Amino acid sequence: MWQDERALVVLSQRECLALLRTEQVGRVVFTERALPAVVPVTFAVLDDAIVLATRAGTRLARSARGGVLAFEADRLDPVTRTGWSVVVTGMAEYVADPAEEARIRTVLDPWAPGGNNMVLRLPLTVMTGRRIEAEVLPPASPVPAPIG
Repeated sequence: MWQDERALVVLSQRECLALLRTEQVGRVVFTERALPAVVPVTFAVLDDAIVLATRAGTRLARSARGGVLAFEADRLDPVTRTGWSVVVTGMAEYVADPAEEARIRTVLDPWAPGGNNMVLRLPLTVMTGRRIEAEVLPPASPVPAPIG
């Protein structure tokens, strides 16, 4: 049985942003035919938004048009049962300006093959995060050895 010596910590906005910048892969959650759908994506954080690329006509591209998306990235350690998770929720935006798209593509390196010809921004409208960390326990008091 697992002995629970861990703590759940709510992360600040600054901590959430710093952690997001350490990852390249996350998940986007959107609604498709009134049901939740999730797809893994490569992403970057640029200015005040999550940026990612997809192909026109994909489920994600269709759902992002005027839609609210949720994005989640995390890092977990199954051995220590510690890790963190950050969730961003906001209204997706297509990037139509060629100069802005070019700027985004300098920081974005999609893993998926194919023509990821559509760039999306997800502003950091609502950002929350949590970390499960090992509690630092105070050192045990030494037990005096019996005399005699």
